[in-house]
Amino acid sequence: MKSIEELKAIVARFEVKGTIREIKPLGNGLINDTLLVKIDGPDNYVLQRVNNAIFQDVDLLQHNIDCATAHIRRKLAGDPDIDRKVLTFIPCKDTGKTYWTDGETYWRVSVFIKDAYTYETVNPEYSYYAGKAFGQFEAMLADIPDTLGETIPDFHNMELRARQLAEAVAADPVGRMAEPEVQAILADLKPYEEEMCKAERLYREGVLPKRICHCDTKVNNMMFDKDGNILCVIDLDTLMPSFVFSDFGDFLRTAANTVAEDDPAVEKVDFKMDIFEAFAKGYVESAKVFLTPVEKENLPYAACLFPYMQAVRFFADYINGDTYYKIKYPDHNLVRTRNQVALFHAAYAKVPQMKAFIEGLGA
Repeated sequence: MKSIEELKAIVARFEVKGTIREIKPLGNGLINDTLLVKIDGPDNYVLQRVNNAIFQDVDLLQHNIDCATAHIRRKLAGDPDIDRKVLTFIPCKDTGKTYWTDGETYWRVSVFIKDAYTYETVNPEYSYYAGKAFGQFEAMLADIPDTLGETIPDFHNMELRARQLAEAVAADPVGRMAEPEVQAILADLKPYEEEMCKAERLYREGVLPKRICHCDTKVNNMMFDKDGNILCVIDLDTLMPSFVFSDFGDFLRTAANTVAEDDPAVEKVDFKMDIFEAFAKGYVESAKVFLTPVEKENLPYAACLFPYMQAVRFFADYINGDTYYKIKYPDHNLVRTRNQVALFHAAYAKVPQMKAFIEGLGA
């Protein structure tokens, strides 16, 4: 991390108002470095170093965010609380862009939203709020006129993940295909592969559209006011064109699992229908203005797709010798795989219940 004087110099490159009093860490994000900049002025600011090892096209990333926040701001014109309901990024003095780079690191500054709170709680109440917030977020961006790009290409492309697994199996770089459990997991996953690749086929057939999605739908990526009302969705780095299944399924993969994704007690893994129902209710209520029948009827598929996709990713990494995900012990990726396979089966068994609930929500 840079020194305070270096950080002050970076902030000074942006059109901030006031004199810097303090810069200190903010939050517990895993990807970007985030700092609170306290100012003798009307607003405090948030300074972030964008992790360009993960987001390799920061110009595209900020283009997506700038287009989306400007579009949402137009939708909210006249709202007296608009500055707390959409993020505001500050332009750089010399370029006018909403990021600055020294050629190696990338930085951006946004206005700190006053009197706003995030929560880590995953229960039916907050799952309903999350569904409502992310559905509303997609609804506001459904008619965006700008062209946005993929900040992480093929991020949720199941066909690509299936090919990567097949390549890992064929290469077997560290000899793990000889393990009986590896063969058993492969035999368990393979029969569902074609069905789980349905989204890409429907897209090629022109039946399934791509939307502007958040692609990182967690409870703590929403901000609330002191009365518990949703203000806005935050953490927009993964905002990009995708299927609505990304925002729907990704939330449920973590929120509806009865245990953590790397809990070795697979017998305790289950798919929580109360979380599904709460999230689905909130999501459909706010997203129904744009959802097509194909999108809506395949929401249960999305709930199955994401644990399946994550199982495939963990499994391929295990076969490849643990080259992508950080591990804490030798079988960590195998434990993660078992867990996600169990979650997939638990969700898959509840598809009839999920379909009945979605149909019961009406138009």
